[in-house]
Parts: sequence; C-alpha cells; structure tokens
Amino acid sequence: MTKSLNEILSEAMKLYASDVHLTIGKPPVLRIHGNLAPMNEPPLKPEDTQRMVDEVLPEAMKQELEKSRQVDFSYGIPGVSRFRLNAYYQRSHLSLAVRVIPMVIPTLKELDLPAVLGKIAAEKQGLVLVTGPTGSGKSTTLAAMIKHMNQTMRKHIITLEDPIEYLHRHDQSLIDQREVGFDAINFATGLRGALRQDPDVILVGEMRDLETIATAITAAETGHLVLGTLHTSSAAATIDRMIDVFEPRQQAQIRVQLASVLKAVVSQRLIPTSQKHGRVAATEILINNHAVANLIRSEKNHQIESIMQTSRAEGMHTLEMSVRQLLTQKLIDFDEAKPYIQVREL
Repeated sequence: MTKSLNEILSEAMKLYASDVHLTIGKPPVLRIHGNLAPMNEPPLKPEDTQRMVDEVLPEAMKQELEKSRQVDFSYGIPGVSRFRLNAYYQRSHLSLAVRVIPMVIPTLKELDLPAVLGKIAAEKQGLVLVTGPTGSGKSTTLAAMIKHMNQTMRKHIITLEDPIEYLHRHDQSLIDQREVGFDAINFATGLRGALRQDPDVILVGEMRDLETIATAITAAETGHLVLGTLHTSSAAATIDRMIDVFEPRQQAQIRVQLASVLKAVVSQRLIPTSQKHGRVAATEILINNHAVANLIRSEKNHQIESIMQTSRAEGMHTLEMSVRQLLTQKLIDFDEAKPYIQVREL
C-alpha cells in the first residue's frame, strides 16, 4: 500500500462514503449508503496502518494511545473535509475507524427532518435528547439544530465534544466549541465549568455517566437549554436510561426533576432509500406535555408510546409511524422498513 491516508480519505469523499475502515489483511473498506465496500487496493500490512496513524495522530495523544490502546481525535484535510478518527489496537496491531464529517453543516430542511425540531431548538431552557444507535445521524441532527439557532437567534452556545466534529462559525450567536481531552478533562467537568461561562445553550456530545447526566439535569433546571445524546432505541427507553443510572433511593426524585425539565426526545434511524443512492432519516419525536410528565412521575413510561401515537398535532410520532410514512412516499422499500414496523395490514 503506497497511498497516504489523505489520498484514501479524499477518494472516500468522492464516493460519498460515511466511514472508512483500515485494518491489516484487508484493503481499505468504505461504508457507502450503509453498506461496506472494499477499495481496489492491496491488503493493508501492519506497517501501513502504523504509518497512517503516525501521519495524523497529534503528538500529545500518542501516550494516550499506548496507555489506553485506543484514542479518539479529529482531523481535517483543507478543501476536502473533516474526519473523526478512532485509532485502536486489535491483535496487537493498529487499526483505524474514520467517520467522514462534511465541511458544510446541513440545515434541518436539507435533512428533511420534522419542522417541530426548529421549535424545539427555540426553547429557552430544559433538556433535549437526541438518541439512536451509532451511525444514526445524531451528531448531524444536533449540528443542524445548532446551525438553526446560530442563524436565527442571539445565543451563547457552548459545545462539549469528543472529538469536535462539525465546525460552527459565529453568526447571530456566539459559539464556543470545547474538545474533551484538550479543552476539558471530561464531559462532567466541562459541563460544570460551562455553567460559569454565561451560556444560553449547552451541547453535551454524549451523556456517558451518572455525573454528566445529573449535572445536565441541574443545568436544565437552572435556566439553560441543554442538548445531549444517548445510545437508546426509543423515547421511552431514553427516559428509563436517564433514571436507571441513579441509585434506587434517588430515582423518585429524579423522575420528578426529569418530568419538569425534559422538553423533547428525538430518536432516529438512517434507512437506505429505495434507489440505494443514500439514506433517509426515520424519526420518533416525544414532546413533554402534561400527560407525558404525569406518566414519567408515576412510573408509567410504557404508556408513552400511546401518547405519541395520538399527538401528531403537537409534533409527536412514533418511529413506526415515520417509517410507514416513508413507505407510503416510496422513499424506502418494504424490506428495509420491516424491522421497524409491526406487520398488520401491509
């Protein structure tokens, strides 16, 4: 393999790949529209992946890689794109997983996301969660919401990311982007520090632990709009996860707090289009109204789905409703939709 990492990533951009995988014994592999496709290159050798990591890994992170055996960092090629990289060891040799981050942040409209997300982004305070599995577009949705705020509102926005992905420029708003590991020790300390930096909006790239979740709830209670992500499968599962990280003796109080501060949960999946030339987002949206807040307080989260099914006028819908709409519009095929729907009349 004689190609540099820059050459591989530039080619991946031209092919509209979302991810690049570099591991020994295989040629570089691209994920295009959700499917893996090997490049027409020779299999990588250990010295190839070592060279590629050495090309891009910041000097300050080399000790972290040796200590933790994996490390996250961001990288940019001028005029091409930005990338989120994870270098890790497998079978004692280095591999790389690379996520492509477009230079231009898409708008909510360009992503064909529900218009209610613009209203959610305009909330003055509270907690907004964007959830879904890895690779479901959570970061892109949040970046589009921040862009909407930046273009239409005068806010001080602080983001805590690991690593920084989309780069925001100041427009109507002032945006400070902090990278965990460089600008902040971790999410929890960065979030506590953000409360003293006069923010209107705080974005937490990932709510990984109890301390971060507890601080985010407190921040939302004290007059800030907090945006965050979780790896959960549905709106109801998201609320369960938020509560279950606390000790049983604390959970009743957390239910009361969450019922008060939660504004919305957006859960999403990316599904290949029927033309196989891209992917489209299927969403589930929960807006916290009086009925939802009562269910959270009274430990009846299993009834939340029925509220979403009957509250489309408020902007709510379930993932199945979204998938069925995409089917009706012939944007996706039934085979792709099948895992997300209960087969009844279809």
